[in-house]
Formats: sequence, structure tokens, C-alpha cells
Amino acid sequence: MSWLETSIMAKRGVAGGKETSRQKITIEQQGKFHYVYGPYAEPVIEVEPGAVVEAETHDAFEGKIKSESDVPSELLNVPYLNPQTGPVYVKGAKKGDCLAVYIHSVKPRGPQPVGTTCLIKEFGGLVGTTSTALLNQPLPEKVKKVNVDENGVYWNDRITLPYEPFIGTIGVSPEIEAITSLQPDYYGGNMDLPDVAPGSVIYLPVQTDGALLYVGDCHAIQGDGELCGVALEIPSTTTLQIDLIKDHRIAWPQLETEDMFMTIGSARPLEDAARIAYRELVRWSAAEWGMDELEAYMLITQCAKVRLGNMVDPKYTVGASVAKKYFK
Repeated sequence: MSWLETSIMAKRGVAGGKETSRQKITIEQQGKFHYVYGPYAEPVIEVEPGAVVEAETHDAFEGKIKSESDVPSELLNVPYLNPQTGPVYVKGAKKGDCLAVYIHSVKPRGPQPVGTTCLIKEFGGLVGTTSTALLNQPLPEKVKKVNVDENGVYWNDRITLPYEPFIGTIGVSPEIEAITSLQPDYYGGNMDLPDVAPGSVIYLPVQTDGALLYVGDCHAIQGDGELCGVALEIPSTTTLQIDLIKDHRIAWPQLETEDMFMTIGSARPLEDAARIAYRELVRWSAAEWGMDELEAYMLITQCAKVRLGNMVDPKYTVGASVAKKYFK
């Protein structure tokens, strides 16, 4: 039996975690990509809970960086980065519900070299930025193109990294705001958290009718923090199974895998992102396992772990997790 059959998605979802239909969103169907999360875009498709959606996504640069001689600042028009596929309208979704999205797969798409990373002027975790204002001159811009397939990330002749794909940006629409797809927050967005990977379920708090699910910015691999600001960005074919949990309010995104539960916070400074993630983990543990919140606070203090998503975006992202084995 797959662990998914015992997941919160399977136990509480309208479709019981089961596939009910299949749909595709190709690049041609999508046509216009979105650079904000908001309720004002027309849905590209409508689905019932239980739908499996195969979505084609662009890389974070919409394919504009094509060679190592390119200069990112000459090609990119900030803030038109992180193009999003969608939105997907989920029938029956209302504010106060929770969208459950099981990530089946993230596969690289397009001609080689399909992977791109780069250094961009005044962007990254170890340089001055518009928010971290310093007198130092920006680092020189640099592009690296990398062959990627499902067997590996071929950095150079000597170094092959594992293919560890995940979704950098996924979330639902806020209720009234339209917020840049570069930013993570309570609705998901640009979390850049490597655990949002095939084999996991991400739970997102529905804010508006239909939920309006967006997805994009897939990565072939990325270390904790997305240090230089740019992961190994790839265009992808990403397959998602979407279910709906009615009347299930959560304040921030949550994640479930076979082995752990995770809660996700995004804020600046970094310690506030960690506080959000930990507070939500304490509350989730208390609610899910029927224990007093103070007892959960002490328990989580002993056995939880944190994962740094990004420390480069407009808000930083931290995931706090606890192993399921403690709650059998």
C-alpha cells in the first residue's frame, strides 16, 4: 500500500486522494503567462477534485537566457520573472477550504542544455541588494548552461550532481491582492523549498472561489537557501494531482511526505520565517494528535528540524518538520 493512501489528502479529500480525470496545460494552451498571484486572471482550465493535471512550465527566465555569453540584465525585465502556468480553477473550492496537491513528477522539457543558473547584478545571498544596501560594487554577471536529464545534472566533465527536482513556486490566489510571483507568503508562492518535490503533498489555504492554483519555476537541484539567488532552473512537464479538503482552515502552507509533516513560513527577517514555521508546526501537532498546545510546544522543541528554502527572495522561507514515526 502506498503511503499516500494514509495521507491527510486521502483521509479528508473530496476525492479521497483518488484520480478522477486527466487534463493537460501545454505552453500553447497557456499562451500568456502570469507574473503575479491574484484573483484577476482567467483560469486556463477548470477541474474537479481528484484531477491529474500535466502542466508545462517555463524556466524562471521564460527561456530568454540561451547561452553562456548572454548577460542576464540585458535580457531580463525585472519583475517579469518566474512565469506561472495556470491558474487552475478547482470546482467547489471556497475560502476556508484547503487545496491538497500531490506532486507526481517534475521532468525536464526542451533541448539541451536545458538547465540554467547565473549570477545576476545585486541579487543573491552573499551580495548587496536593494534591501541589503551596501557600497560594494556588484559581482560580475555570469551564466552557466547545464545538461540535465532524469539521471543527473551534468555540471562539468568531472562533476555530476543528482537530479533532485522540485517546484520552486506553487500556490493559490490571495483573496484580493495581486502579488509578484517572486514573493512567497501565506498562500505559497516562490518558496524555493526543495521538499516541494515529487512524492509529497502540499496543502495550501484557499482564499477565493476556485482556489486558482499557479505553478512554475521548477528546479533540477538546489541547495538550502538558493545561495547565489538562482537554482538550476529548468522548463518542465510537471504532473500534479489536485484534491480539495472542505472546511479545513490552515494559516500557512503545509507539506506531507511518507516520513514527515512540515509547516512553511515566509518572512523577513529569517528568524520570523522560522517562528511562523515552528508556531504552525506546534499548532498542527496539537490539533492532529490531540495534545495540549503547551505539551506540543515542548515536544516539538525536542525533535523538530528546519529546512532553509530561500534567503534571497523578497521574503525568506523556512520549513519546520517533525518525523511521523513519533506519532504512531
